[in-house]
Amino acid sequence: MTLKSTSIRARLSVYLYALWTLFRHPQTPRLAKWVAIAVIAYALSPIDLIPDFIPVLGLLDDIVIVPLGIALAVKLTPRPLWDEVFRQAQASATRLPRMWAGAVFVALVWLAVMGGAAWLVWRHL
Repeated sequence: MTLKSTSIRARLSVYLYALWTLFRHPQTPRLAKWVAIAVIAYALSPIDLIPDFIPVLGLLDDIVIVPLGIALAVKLTPRPLWDEVFRQAQASATRLPRMWAGAVFVALVWLAVMGGAAWLVWRHL
């Protein structure tokens, strides 16, 4: 792990924490909340749109989708609200919570979806 990747990871965690704070803020527009939670879920999800083992494309989806989702959430949020939420996230950067609970939740949702799909396939055989 290089210093640059550590810096990028730290910055990404600040943005994800800002999105989480934005999602929980009562003045956040509904569409911005949906985009924020979708970006957080995708970033924490162990399953990617394009698997990482596919050369270039596997990593490219993470490099493109997450930043575009963050940009969309910022665009859908009133500027003063985003500035407030982002300042809070930066101030909390030294004590950012581990998002293990979120990752476990996303993994359980994926397991439920795959289990439901397997059940449907098994039922129709």
